[in-house]
Amino acid sequence: MPTLETYKKQAKQLLRWHRDGNYSVGGRIRQLPRYRDVTDPESLALEFKLADAQEIIALEAGYDSWAALKAAVEDASPRSPEVPKPVLLGAARPVLFVRDVQAAAEFYRDRLGFGVDFLHGHPPFYGSVSRDDATLHLRFVHEPVFAADTALEEGLIMAFIEARNVKELYAEYLAAGVELAQKLTKQAWGGTDFIVRDPDGNTVAFVG
Repeated sequence: MPTLETYKKQAKQLLRWHRDGNYSVGGRIRQLPRYRDVTDPESLALEFKLADAQEIIALEAGYDSWAALKAAVEDASPRSPEVPKPVLLGAARPVLFVRDVQAAAEFYRDRLGFGVDFLHGHPPFYGSVSRDDATLHLRFVHEPVFAADTALEEGLIMAFIEARNVKELYAEYLAAGVELAQKLTKQAWGGTDFIVRDPDGNTVAFVG
């Protein structure tokens, strides 16, 4: 079990994020029943105190109050040191920059067959979509990261996704009228791929 000092640091970090205007704290603040209906901008305008942050940390740790969390930490018996585990990398999740997270998620859902894992914020400024083992994250930006001409001229690809049946997937997307940046192509290195362009100009390569 983490020490009380660790929980105190987490509460202070949450308070600091709120003071810095970090919109990501909105979802955490809404865990408090009295703030359940506030939007992200409204959450940043609150008179948010350390006691509020401690209450949130306690709830996230599974306790009704900061006092209950403190009591549990004090009662916890010492544990033997854990044996270090080998470092294993998990799946990579490319982040695509979009100007409307909600609309981008709907495109990947309705046109490319992805499911929407989550949308964070009111309105959403971050989200995740996935299909089978492939996951893409979506992040709101006010302006495109790359100029449109640059992205086209340089042939930039924002994500590569492996597909076991790439020809069948290509046929599916053709039937759905998905915009293609590259048709199905047998490449010199041995693979076969095609590239989809989303409404924000992001290009995603599906590779077999």
